[in-house]
Amino acid sequence: MQSRIRDGDVAVGIKQVKVDVNELTVGMFVSGLDRPWTQTPFPLQGFYIRELDEIKELKQHCRHVYIDLAKGSGPVSANLKKLSGASSNKSSPRVNRSATVKVDVAPLKIKRNAYNDIQQPLKKEVKNAKQLHQKVFSAVGEVVDQLDHGQSIPVRETQQVASEMVDSVLRNPDALSWLTRVREKDEHTYSHSVRCAVWAIIFGRHIGLVKKDLDVLAMGVLLKDVGKTRLDQKLISMKQRSAPQEREYEQFVGYGVDILRATEGVSPRVIAVVKNHCERINGSGFPQQLKGDKIPLLGKIAGIVTFYDDTTNPRGETYPLAPSKAVAKLYELRNSEFQEELVVEFIRAIGLYPTGTLVELSTGEVGVVVEQNFERRLKPKVMIVLDSCKHTLGKPFLLDMAEDDRQKQALVDAGKKTLNEVEKIEILRDLEPGSYEVDIAEIRDNYLFKKERKGLLSFLKRGD
Repeated sequence: MQSRIRDGDVAVGIKQVKVDVNELTVGMFVSGLDRPWTQTPFPLQGFYIRELDEIKELKQHCRHVYIDLAKGSGPVSANLKKLSGASSNKSSPRVNRSATVKVDVAPLKIKRNAYNDIQQPLKKEVKNAKQLHQKVFSAVGEVVDQLDHGQSIPVRETQQVASEMVDSVLRNPDALSWLTRVREKDEHTYSHSVRCAVWAIIFGRHIGLVKKDLDVLAMGVLLKDVGKTRLDQKLISMKQRSAPQEREYEQFVGYGVDILRATEGVSPRVIAVVKNHCERINGSGFPQQLKGDKIPLLGKIAGIVTFYDDTTNPRGETYPLAPSKAVAKLYELRNSEFQEELVVEFIRAIGLYPTGTLVELSTGEVGVVVEQNFERRLKPKVMIVLDSCKHTLGKPFLLDMAEDDRQKQALVDAGKKTLNEVEKIEILRDLEPGSYEVDIAEIRDNYLFKKERKGLLSFLKRGD
């Protein structure tokens, strides 16, 4: 038995992992139990889970089991395959140019939990992140404005905000993520580059990139689209382009590289991120059609976050798409456009249900994911806003799914309840933003800034 990891957070090279019985799915191979085999009706040599009844029986005897990844499905892949099969038919960027090919790539060198010692609570970090987000948004706007007027990029200011973004995400990945997940009613859009930079830093933090590499990654992703300032806006906004138009559009990468090379103070490594973020490991990308490890790691990361954000926030749409659709499309492209190990680690980094996702629970209730549980990704904190009949609650309430699960399991362990008597709550599915007219921005503000609002109200009343 090589490792014991919860919720399928599987390390590289590990074949057997510990899995909570509530995370089991058909297709897994059970190789070990949390009790002697002889105390159960299961075969001693292990077995494939082929029916839901077998999962139900496992729940009656065990709290966790060990699964063999070499013989059966893993926790993450099982969830992703389910999502992949349910993905929409709507075409995604460059999917039709993908082809699964055998490309040799080096395994990732992952350093997990590298920044746990500087972790800050969400509600503390979000105050810094709120000010920083506006600062970053302004900085990106300044870059575009300067280029539109034929002036040079404000490199020092952009480097500063990129580094501050990294610092914030290292302290708490949820803080900036919250602010980029929600589109405010009075704003046309959040910057695609800013969102991508946040996803990239969260991803890099997850796999343990050092601070210097995270700074390069953030800067490169913030500047990855500067070449589009030399394209006609109509060309950029087209949903469908002819082959000649597509070739013209793809020149933005080269334009961006030229702009940054002519700008004093921009690191060659930052330029490399810009140059390689549209390359794909099967050679279907541009501008150089690089394959495999000829694409640098930071370029691969930039490509994944760009695809994810393009899919969740399609240009011209009123609302973003549900994260599961982007995850499903991304997973379909593993080992074709994107390195499989990177795809799986990215999804682990952001979670199947990122902060800000509207979800329906197994109880029928609807809520918003307000905070991640980094040990148990499938058990986040959810603000419940609709009851099981989809009626708006007079007063939303917070459900800590991991704590709820722990308390119910304690009742079972104490013999006060059976597993059939306790209802362990699961996330059934995520919903499209805007479903049931739930105002996610309002939920966010009430959860993150409620104390600030109360304090301000008291101050104003004292002044009456």
